[in-house]
Amino acid sequence: MPAKMFSAALHGIDAYVVEVESDRGFQARQEMVILGLPDAAVKESRDRVRTALENCGYEFPLGQVVTNLAPADTRKEGPSFDLPIALACLQLDGQVVATEAGKFMAVGELALDGRVRPIRGCLSIALTCRREGFRGLILPKANADEAAVVDGLEVYPVETLTEAVGIITGQSGVGPYQLDLEKVFGEASHTDMDFKDVRGQEQVKRALLVAAGGSHNCLMLGPPGSGKTMLAKRLSTILPQLTLEESLETTRVHSVAGLLDSGQSLVAVRPFRAPHHTVSDIALIGGGTALRPGEVSLAHKGVLFLDELPEFNRKTLEVLRQPLEAGKITISRASGTVEYPSEIMLVGAMNPCPCGFYTDPKKQCNCSENQIKNYMSKISGPLLDRFDIHVEVPAVNYDDLASEPTGDTSEQFRGRVFGSRQVQAKRFGSTARTNAHMTGKEVDRFCKVDEECSSLLRHAMDEMGLSARAYTRILKVSRTIADLDGAADIKLEHLTEAIQYRSLDRLLGN
Repeated sequence: MPAKMFSAALHGIDAYVVEVESDRGFQARQEMVILGLPDAAVKESRDRVRTALENCGYEFPLGQVVTNLAPADTRKEGPSFDLPIALACLQLDGQVVATEAGKFMAVGELALDGRVRPIRGCLSIALTCRREGFRGLILPKANADEAAVVDGLEVYPVETLTEAVGIITGQSGVGPYQLDLEKVFGEASHTDMDFKDVRGQEQVKRALLVAAGGSHNCLMLGPPGSGKTMLAKRLSTILPQLTLEESLETTRVHSVAGLLDSGQSLVAVRPFRAPHHTVSDIALIGGGTALRPGEVSLAHKGVLFLDELPEFNRKTLEVLRQPLEAGKITISRASGTVEYPSEIMLVGAMNPCPCGFYTDPKKQCNCSENQIKNYMSKISGPLLDRFDIHVEVPAVNYDDLASEPTGDTSEQFRGRVFGSRQVQAKRFGSTARTNAHMTGKEVDRFCKVDEECSSLLRHAMDEMGLSARAYTRILKVSRTIADLDGAADIKLEHLTEAIQYRSLDRLLGN
């Protein structure tokens, strides 16, 4: 009769149950055959398992051992099946009487000496384990904090194969791992960066406050050294703090990508990702042979910052358009299809010209008109259309640099942003909806303006040559500014400020 253990495999940021079945084959030679579409890492389990069993004082079953990973029509990847395969093998010849095996899932990579090494995706596996009604999860000790955030599931961390045997035989005196989730979440939410660290640039800070208030994508343009990167890094500190549900979803993405540090339970601070301009389209949106998440998904619920925007490959930038609109990315390859979340704020930064000093009043620009035009044209109109706010970032003068930090702190900014988001949640009936994501009908309904505002908007479009899409974005940003001011209607001053945030349209050729 086959021996059985339960494990799990990853599909995107989700996991599904895998039955690990082991039985004797028909060949006389001593070997292990693994079925169920295993990749190279899973196939190598046969040698890791055999060596680990012998080094822990157990015997590898005589003759051929056939191990099936069901369902057999889905591809299994990674070394996480080492531990359940080893536990199933021990049951074949009676070395272990696993009276508790059916109550647990088991995952973990085995070292040759029987130690259990950490794996990717433990949070998703723990959520699946609870959903499917298992009593507990046996997993590597290094992954214990990550899995223990799942309420209602017993987590049993092990350091060696022998400890795992004790759990499935009911002979272990060790109880489930306990974690103070509230304390962990509070500690993980701390960050040392603060908006007050930025000296000067009050106009830019205001623009970023508006961007955060309505989740608007923002493009900063200014000379080198003006503080664009410093400002972008601190944008995530003024966004509303992650809820526990958002934190779990973000953590699952990072866990599947293998980016959680040892002992880290949660990603409780909004992510900030800043890929280099040489990044490939696969690294940006995800994919590869293992269909891993890319930068756009690793920035989920946070900020994706693209510095030196015109230096990015144009084809690479174009792949951002769909996930920005949909809030998710679907990756389809011959090996399968996975879906990753991508609800992000996109922040771009660029120089005004190749040398960087076209708008600097104190340094001479040596670029020709054609050079500037070619530089700007590297960004396509459809991608530029995704930026609701354009803001110029001037060089910082000496007085601002030498002065003590002034202005509001990130906490004060965040309070105003949170108030604006609450107004929008009430308006749209969902905390996930913001002004930046309004449909055309919603813009007509919630962004009505009086005759005076309409006249100003008509004049601005004629004088600045604004497009129809710029018109819609001005109304959305105006709505956010009004929300920040606590105003029920869009007033003239709100519209005037929103128009100022489109002043780069002519320069950028929109």
